[in-house]
Amino acid sequence: MEQVKTMERTETMLLNVGPSHPSTHGVLRVLVELDGEVIVRAEPDLGYLHRGIEKMCEGRTYHQCLPLMNRVDYLAGEANNFGFCLAVEKLLDLEVPKRAQYIRVMLTELTRIASHLFWLGTHGHDLGAMTPLFYAFREREKIMDLCEMVSGARMFPLYFRVGGLAADLPEGFMEKAWEFVKTFPDLWKDYDNLLTQNIIWKQRTVGVGTLTAEEAMNWGWSGPMARGSGVDWDLRRDNPYSSYEDFDFKVPLGTKEGDTYSRYLVRMQEMLQSNLIVRQVLEKLPAGPIKVDDPRLSLPPKELVYTDIAGLINHFKLIQEGVTPPAGEVYQCIEAPKGEFGVFIISDGSGRPFRVKIRTPSYVVLNATEKMCTGRMLADLIAVIGTMDIVLADVDR
Repeated sequence: MEQVKTMERTETMLLNVGPSHPSTHGVLRVLVELDGEVIVRAEPDLGYLHRGIEKMCEGRTYHQCLPLMNRVDYLAGEANNFGFCLAVEKLLDLEVPKRAQYIRVMLTELTRIASHLFWLGTHGHDLGAMTPLFYAFREREKIMDLCEMVSGARMFPLYFRVGGLAADLPEGFMEKAWEFVKTFPDLWKDYDNLLTQNIIWKQRTVGVGTLTAEEAMNWGWSGPMARGSGVDWDLRRDNPYSSYEDFDFKVPLGTKEGDTYSRYLVRMQEMLQSNLIVRQVLEKLPAGPIKVDDPRLSLPPKELVYTDIAGLINHFKLIQEGVTPPAGEVYQCIEAPKGEFGVFIISDGSGRPFRVKIRTPSYVVLNATEKMCTGRMLADLIAVIGTMDIVLADVDR
């Protein structure tokens, strides 16, 4: 009997992952070339969410830019506002009062915990663990309650101002903050018990999306992504701002392999360290003003606006014209939850920025998608997207 010849198929297959896939964490499209289920190429296709925030800033006063910064990384809005305020204050060559500096640090570290909790819940859910999502959102809601107390808003708090804060801490805030700080470490153990030694979690994350420290530096990584590969760099410690030098905290580092599991461990420890910083703020919080005493920069008290013509004029001019930094340019970066968030501003001496450019961490890490995924299975792409903790608004702006 004549032997039947079999034909071997050698062509690869192109697959679109996203932009409507739930685990792409927004409108991310990844063009994946597959050999069977092995990834040969993975090319992120960006631009589905571009909103022109940097250009919009040119038509607004500096304070009017703050709501836009809030929506860059919408899971860490107050951290973005922090970076923008520091950049403008650098242009103005001013230092805000110590109390305002401490409160800014506290709100930013609470924001870091909330951002990491959102990452933890969604990352776990992407890989099949549903319970951590409910546990993580339990604590995130408490942080959003604190944001609502100081600003009236939950997801987009707008509490920071150029020159200080919108108002002092409201009555009852300190008690609520203390309650969170004291209970969080025990509640954190729930996530640790569910995932850290979970055999399925480790099978999905150990050895997946590896990048060495040298490679991470070459790709321009920062924040937990870089520290997950063993890069010992944290702007809060190595280039301190807003009194971070007054607080004791450790910078968690991952393994040299720099895999998805390593980055998970780094972010888990970062939440505890942020909680420690918040505790120190509450213990050391000084009394005093919460904004600079300069009518060119800070709005007058409301009672003066209603009773004094000079106060009314001052209020009107600041609202209509805004602060007017001298002509020049400045770059200010902070340690945002996802990495280095930088703001570059060119001032022409008017009340509106001539140019604003934002350096976002999500965009930088996304460039290494193909490097981390090539040779891995298709299912590992979901783990890699989750470990990067991207927000597409942070990518496209």
